[in-house]
Amino acid sequence: MPVIVVTDSAARLPTELADAHGIRVVPLHILLDGADLHDGVDDVPPDIHDRQASTAGASPEELRTAYRRALADSDGAGVVAVHLSAALSSTFGAAQQAAAEVGPEVAVVDSRSTAMGTGFVALAAARAAAAGADRHAVAAQAHSAIGRSHGYIVVHRLDNLRRSGRIGGAAAWLGTALSLKPLLRIDDGKLVLAQRVRTPSKAVATMIDRVCEVVGPRAAALAVHHVANPDGADEVAAVLAERLPACPPALRSELGPVLALHVGAGAVAVVADVPEGE
Repeated sequence: MPVIVVTDSAARLPTELADAHGIRVVPLHILLDGADLHDGVDDVPPDIHDRQASTAGASPEELRTAYRRALADSDGAGVVAVHLSAALSSTFGAAQQAAAEVGPEVAVVDSRSTAMGTGFVALAAARAAAAGADRHAVAAQAHSAIGRSHGYIVVHRLDNLRRSGRIGGAAAWLGTALSLKPLLRIDDGKLVLAQRVRTPSKAVATMIDRVCEVVGPRAAALAVHHVANPDGADEVAAVLAERLPACPPALRSELGPVLALHVGAGAVAVVADVPEGE
């Protein structure tokens, strides 16, 4: 059996894509009114981003169980676990603890990203596993994919950002920037301010320009995410298809309840997995 890849629900891998590549997904948690809801498993209110809820990473126990089952199913070939950025969640620390308890057959990779920034890293690892690579080579492919990922997000509402505590360096401007629409980017695993823009349409246009700059003529894999804004995501995907003809159609999906709680309704994000070279 090949090496098995495990990730978490923040990767936002569509179920059919994860299943096709044999990727196991461990749910993160949404804590709402005393209930502990599992992302992707339990029913979560569609307006969760407007509620007084919080999030929690996967626990060491949950990850240990997932790793042990995957290791057994791999017939000892090993497990490569690709998780969302350690700067954004406790999940990576829990994963390291769980892997240490399971054994050296489990390699844990910090994707230094989230959403399909994590998903593309997991896919790279799974493709290497399917090609017969051993655990060390699969982990190496995952690490190589990290540097190819570029992620941007336009946030329409600032109250979720204030509560989230996940935005590096934001405190200095969130209190007075009520009329601004921030364009954020993933920088070494952290969400940081890329630019402040006056209107949502200009912020989205700026995001698209940045994506096009980093992709250039290359055939990058693209993903467009949103929070309660499918029309906005469709428009971004359509513009990217026109401006980046070498790229296959962008994968489109919701950001999911865990990430929605941190960025709020209306958010639109783009992740590009850009191949190296010209």
